[in-house]
Amino acid sequence: MSIPDNTSSTSSLSVVKSDAQWREELTPDEYRVLRQAGTERPYTGEYWDTHTEGVYQCRACGSELFTSQEKFDSHCGWPSFWAPLAEGKVRYLHDRTLGMNRVEVRCGNCDSHLGHVFEGEGYDTPTDQRYCINSISLRLVDKSAD
Repeated sequence: MSIPDNTSSTSSLSVVKSDAQWREELTPDEYRVLRQAGTERPYTGEYWDTHTEGVYQCRACGSELFTSQEKFDSHCGWPSFWAPLAEGKVRYLHDRTLGMNRVEVRCGNCDSHLGHVFEGEGYDTPTDQRYCINSISLRLVDKSAD
C-alpha cells in the first residue's frame, strides 16, 4: 500500500492535549486504545455489526471520520470501511510492531489511534481497502436523529 504523505507530521493537529488531560477525559479502555494504540478484542465492540446510517466520529475529539455509506461487513470482528469521509480526516503511520508490517490509521485532528488499513485482500469494494477500526475509537451519530 502506498501511504499518503501525512505519515509523520503532527504540527497541523487541531486538538493537542497533555497525557494527563487525555487520562482525565477518557475511560481507561478508551485511553488504552486511543492514546496507547491498543486493540479491542474482535466481535466485542459496539459497532462491528451495526448497520445504522450515520457518521462515525473520533471518540476523543468528535472529528467526523467515516460514514455508514463506506462501511461494509468484512467478517473480521471490527467495524470496516473502504475509505475515510474525506482526504485529511485520517493520517497514516508505518507500524512495524509485533514483527508485522502494517499501516496504522490515526485521527487527523487529535492523533488518536483508530486501527489499521489493509489493501488487496480481495474485498469487493471501490478501493479494495479495509479500514479496520476499533469501535471504542468511534462514536456513531445516527442519521435518523437529525
